[in-house]
Amino acid sequence: IIYFCVSRIYHDYKDKAMQHSDSYKAMLEAVQAFHDKHDFKNKGGEEMTYRMALMAEELGEIGACVTKGKSKEQLAEETADLFILLIGTAISADFDLKEAFWAKMDKIMKRDSKMVNGRIRVSEFRD
Repeated sequence: IIYFCVSRIYHDYKDKAMQHSDSYKAMLEAVQAFHDKHDFKNKGGEEMTYRMALMAEELGEIGACVTKGKSKEQLAEETADLFILLIGTAISADFDLKEAFWAKMDKIMKRDSKMVNGRIRVSEFRD
């Protein structure tokens, strides 16, 4: 029965995701279904220091793609892994990532930029 319920959740989310693949809501539901399928909440998968370690690992894999000249497809896959972890972190920590994203965009759009070592840098530039 449990397998059937989890399987049904997975297929429901997949159907929705295919219909609304550009929707943040569909992505959030897909990651929640993944968490539910593997019972992250009760098996340590939502513990923040563990999640931080997983994100650092994925960031390292992105770095390896860039520094070792791996394909765009490999870079996209590793970036998607990190994105899924970020969405899952919002689920685990119980905050609205979409709301946080737009609040941060509003904030950073007001910032100035500088050239630092020949590259653009956008920051608060505390003196």
